[in-house]
This record gives sequence, structure tokens and C-alpha cells, in this order.
Amino acid sequence: MRKFLIASDSFKDALPAAEVCRAIARGIRRAVPDTDIIELPMGDGGEGTARIITQHVGGQMLDVEAKDPLFRTIHTQYGISSDGNTAYIDMAAASGLQLLRPEERNPLYTTSYGTGEIILDAVKRGARHIVLCIGGSATHDCGAGMAEALGYTFLDAGGQPVSPTGNNLIKIAYIDAAGLKVNLDWLRVDVLCDVVNPLYGPNGAAHIFARQKGADDKAVELLEEGTKHFSILLQEHLDKKTASISGAGAAGGMGAGAWAFLNAHIIPGTEYVSEVAGLRNAMAEADIVFTGEGRLDEQTINGKLISGIVRAAAEYQIPVIALCGSLGIHPGQMERLGITAAFAINNRPCTLAEALAETAVNLEHLAFSLACTLAASERYIAVAGMGSGKELNRRAADILSKRETEVFQLIAKGFTNPQIASTLFISSQTVAVHRKNIMRKLGVNKVTALLKKGFDSGIFF
Repeated sequence: MRKFLIASDSFKDALPAAEVCRAIARGIRRAVPDTDIIELPMGDGGEGTARIITQHVGGQMLDVEAKDPLFRTIHTQYGISSDGNTAYIDMAAASGLQLLRPEERNPLYTTSYGTGEIILDAVKRGARHIVLCIGGSATHDCGAGMAEALGYTFLDAGGQPVSPTGNNLIKIAYIDAAGLKVNLDWLRVDVLCDVVNPLYGPNGAAHIFARQKGADDKAVELLEEGTKHFSILLQEHLDKKTASISGAGAAGGMGAGAWAFLNAHIIPGTEYVSEVAGLRNAMAEADIVFTGEGRLDEQTINGKLISGIVRAAAEYQIPVIALCGSLGIHPGQMERLGITAAFAINNRPCTLAEALAETAVNLEHLAFSLACTLAASERYIAVAGMGSGKELNRRAADILSKRETEVFQLIAKGFTNPQIASTLFISSQTVAVHRKNIMRKLGVNKVTALLKKGFDSGIFF
């Protein structure tokens, strides 16, 4: 049976990434008890990414008090590396939309102040490197709230302090950095973000994202006006031209704010997490990938986590099956994205609350059905593909390269990847690539038939 890699994002408001992976794995193991499964929780800079990274690097989560988007004190967490040098922080942990009831959501009145408090706590504990994951925010204050918590002061034209919220951006006339509480000369800040939107304009923060945070049309225009004004101030007072920065519009302008106030580097979240998690190494050992997220839609095609996983799988010619709560793309878009197949997990008409509550069960049930289907198809192909052993061997030798033939002969003797690598003096990753090429050139039916006599075909799959 094939070796499965489960590399999934969280299902927003339902399950964190680790629980999604576990649910899918339960379904596969129920169908094929002895199969090998690699569980790889993933993230792209959104809510929960800091915890995922912390787990992958062997760090720990720390408790901290901070202000929520409405300035209320809450208890939350961030991650720290084992050596204490790097802190992994979710903006959503203090400034996230999930912290507010639907009727409380309005980016005119929310703040990122709590995110700044978490950064300050990490620095006080000795962190010299901040990895800030900025997805899932409830704010549109261009990072002003975060900056105020770190010591920046914002004043109006009369020299009076201005509260750092979206509706007040237009009122700010002066930015004072005299009270800064961190030394930016020895602090590195990396912002994880797959969003490339500019700070303002038709594709900017207000017009693209503010409505998701509770803004109406009037609020969107007020935020747009305030954002343009604030961008001018950042250039005048900090000599930072934020308008053209890719990703500046992410998280209500936090991309711009982190860059301007903290000299942050904006880097692709999916690539960072993939590297930390060892995604490509896992791909080299896998035969099929299961992935998922709450909704597959146009945003999935335009740079979200699944598109990154699909690109990595394509390098190893591995099929990708996507599971989602809501399937909002058509077959043509699936082909464009490169997904082999996609399935919505909901199996009956229900309310959103019911769908969220049943996410784990529905993931497990669908994974079970898909694994049963894959197992049954392999058994059928194995039987239907049997033929003359001599003929198959002759055709295989004609199709495969010399090195692929050598690898295949060792596979037939029961050699593992490391054993083949040491025998042929090549890397295990190269062996994995040869395995995929053998499968692609011969097809599963020929491979199964060639290995059937005296050998366990499972060592290949």
C-alpha cells in the first residue's frame, strides 16, 4: 500500500492543523491499518502558525497577558525556541478576529496593541529574533497599536496623544520614537505573510480585507483615507515609503507597520513553514499527499498554502488530494492549481455551527472512504495487469534507464531506500526520485506484476 503524507492547514473556527492531520490519519488507518503515514501540520502565517512552527523546532509555548483588539486584558501564548533566541508570535493571539463576537467586529475601533505587548514580553525574556505570523487579524491600524506598545507615540495636530485604532489614523499628525523600548539594532523581525496586496488602492488593505473584519462601505472609505494619510506620515517621520511594498496591506496594514516601525523583513509564510517542517524531505518518501483547508476558492489558487504544497508535490510527481469544508472551485481551476482531486467533507445539509462541530468526524469518514477506494483500485490493477513475466521483464528493461533498472532490481530484492542508496552510492532522495520515475514509466499494473513472484509489492508502494 502507498505511503501517505498528510500536510494540512487548519480549518478556521473548527480544527487546528494538527487535529486536522490526526483526523485524516485515523480515517486512513481504519481503512488500511498497516500503512505508513506522515503527519505534517502546516500553516502559511495565519492563526495557529506560531504553534506549528514551535512544535516543529522543538520549542515551547509561553503564557502572557496582552490586550485583545478592544483593549481588554486576555491570557494568551506565543512560542519560544529551545535556546530562547527566537520567538514565534501569532498576531491573531492578541489581535485576532476570532477573539471578538460577530457584533464586536469593526476595524475602525480595533487595535494591534496586544501584538506589541507580546513582542515586548519576548524581547524582555531575551529573544533577539521575532517571527511574526500576521494572518487572522481583526485590525486595520497599520501596526500603530503594536508600535505604541513598543514605545512609539502618536500625536494629533494639537500635540495630544491619539489612540491607535483604524478610525484615528486620519487624526495622527506626529510620530515620536523617543520612547522606543526595544533596540532595533540587535532585533531581527521576520513577518510571515503570503499576501502581496499593497497598502492602499483598489487592491489594498481597506478595499480587499476590511469587510471581512466587519467594515461597511462607509468604514472602508474612512480606512482608505486614513491609510493613505498614515503612509505619508511614515515617509515624513520615519523615512519609510510603504505604498509600494509587496505585502504592506496584509493584516490591516501590519505588513507596512512592521516594516516601518521594526525594520521587518516580509517573507512568504508557506515557504518558511515548509522549510521548518521538512516538507520536501517528507515528499521524497511519500507516494500520495492529503491536504486541506476550510475552503478551497480563488484565494487558494492565488498563493495560499495548498498551492505551495501542490508545487512541492509536482517536483516529485506525487498526486495531491485536497479535503475541504467548502469547495468553491470548478474542475478547470483544480487543473490550473494542480490538484489531483478535491472533496468537500460535509455529507448532509446542515447549519454552519453543525458543520464546524462535525469537522473532525467528517474528515475521518471521508479519508476512510478515499483510502478504501485507493486500496481497492490497487488490488484491481494488480490482478488485471498480470501477464507474461518474461514479456514484462523485457519491456521493463527497454523502458527504464540503466540506473532505474538497478534501483528496481534492488527493490525487488527487498532493499529499503537507505540500503539502495548505500549500495549504489547515491542519496536516499535520489532513490525516491528513481522510484517515482519507475512508477511513472511502467505504471502500477506492470510494477505489481513484476514484483508479484516471491516479493512483497508493498515495499515499492
